[in-house]
Amino acid sequence: MIKTFVPGIAILAAMICTSCNNQKQESEKAPVDTVASTTNQTAILPEPHATKSVKNYSKVVGWPIGTTPVAPEGFEVTKFADELQNPRWIYIGPNGDIFVSEANTESKGAAKVKDKVTGKAESQNMGTSANRITLLRDTNKDGTPEVRSVFLSGLNQPFGMLILNNYFYVANTDGLWRFPYKTGATSIKAKGEMIVPLPAGGYNNHWTRNVIANADRTRLYIAVGSGSNNGENGMEHEYQRANILEANPDGTGLRVYAGGLRNPVGIDLQPGTNTLWAAVNERDDLGDGLVPDYATSVKEGGFYGWPYTYFGNHDDPGVELPLPDSIRNVIVPDIALDAHSASLGFTFYDAKAFPAKYHNGAFIGQHGSWNSSKFTGYKVVFIPFQNNKPGTPEDFLTGFIKDENAKEVYGRPVGVTVASDGALLVADDAANTIWRVSLIGNR
Repeated sequence: MIKTFVPGIAILAAMICTSCNNQKQESEKAPVDTVASTTNQTAILPEPHATKSVKNYSKVVGWPIGTTPVAPEGFEVTKFADELQNPRWIYIGPNGDIFVSEANTESKGAAKVKDKVTGKAESQNMGTSANRITLLRDTNKDGTPEVRSVFLSGLNQPFGMLILNNYFYVANTDGLWRFPYKTGATSIKAKGEMIVPLPAGGYNNHWTRNVIANADRTRLYIAVGSGSNNGENGMEHEYQRANILEANPDGTGLRVYAGGLRNPVGIDLQPGTNTLWAAVNERDDLGDGLVPDYATSVKEGGFYGWPYTYFGNHDDPGVELPLPDSIRNVIVPDIALDAHSASLGFTFYDAKAFPAKYHNGAFIGQHGSWNSSKFTGYKVVFIPFQNNKPGTPEDFLTGFIKDENAKEVYGRPVGVTVASDGALLVADDAANTIWRVSLIGNR
C-alpha cells in the first residue's frame, strides 16, 4: 500500500502532463458510481472486494495430437510452428518473414521456490528464458515454414520487434536496441546498440516491452508496463513505467506519450485513422470482477488512472496517495474486457483474406486469469469496428481450457498478428506453439 508522497510522483506527473499543464483542473475528483460509460458500451463494475481475491493457477497439460484451438465456422486452425521456447510475440517483416521472440519470466531464489509450490511457475511456463528471436519463412506459401533459424540470440527478455531504416529493433526488458539489417537475412551477427535505456531490475513485474512506429515512421512508440500491481513498492520505482513512451528512431527525444496505463502490452495503429490503440492488462487483488482489462485508443498526453484510479475515476482502495492535480483528468477506456483475462496481444486486421466483418477490426490475445475464482481469458477475442468505432467483443479462438474443475488448460494464447497472406498467427507460449488461423481451403 502506498503511504507517503515520494519525489518520483512529481517527476512522473510532470512527464505525463506534457499537454495538460495549461488547463485549469478541478481541485477534487468528481464523484463516481459503479457505472463507467465508454465510447461504445457501459461497463457495470462491482464494488471493490465484493468477492474474495484468490490465486487460481491453471495447469498446462499441452495439446494432444490432432487437437487444436477452435475457430468460428468457415475457419481452420493449423499448427504453424512448434518446439519453440515460450514464444511471446510475433512480428511480420516487410518481405513476409515471421519473427518470433522467445522469452520468459525468470524467478530466482526464494521467489523461485514459492512460484513452484503455488503452481505459478507451471501455469506461466516459467523457467530459463531463451532470450532469442527465431525467424520463420514460408517460402512456398503453403502455411508451413520451410526456413527456420535463430535470428538473434544473447538478448535480455526480448519482446517487441520492428524493421525500420535498415535496422532491426528489439525491445529488451532493459532497453530498446537496434541492429544493422538487410532484407532477407536469416540471422544477425553484427553488434547492436542500446538507443533507449528502459526501467527494469529489482522486482520487474510486467517485463515485456513493445515497439511500433507511427504512421509516417518518424517516431517510435515504446510500451512499458508497471513494475508492480498498484504501486505498492513505492512510486519511485515506477519512473517511466505504466506508460507508452515516444522517441525518435535514433533514440533521442524520449518523452511520455501517454501515462497511467498499467500494462499496455499490445499496441497497434488503427487502419484508416492511424490512431494508436492498446490492450491494457489491469490490476489484481480487488475481487473477481475488478479491474476490467481494456482496449482503448491512446490520446497524446492522456492519463488513464494507474495507480490512483481504475476505469476512469474509480478510486483504488489500496492507494492512499491523492491523484496529483496535474493529472486529474482521467480518461475512461473505450472497451471493457473481462477482469483478470490478461489481455496482452493486440492487432488490427488490416488484410482482406477474412470476411468483410473482420476488416479493420481488432484481435486480442487473452493469456488467462490467475486472480479469479473462475477462469477468464484463455482465448482470442475479436472486436468489430464500424465507421472507425468499436463494437462488442466476441469470442474468436477458444478451446484452450481442457477442464476448469481440474484447473487444466491445453495452452495460453498471447501474441497475435496478421501474416502477409492474411492468416492470423497466434503465439501459444505455454504450449510452445504458433497457431495459424485461415479460411478453410485458403492456405
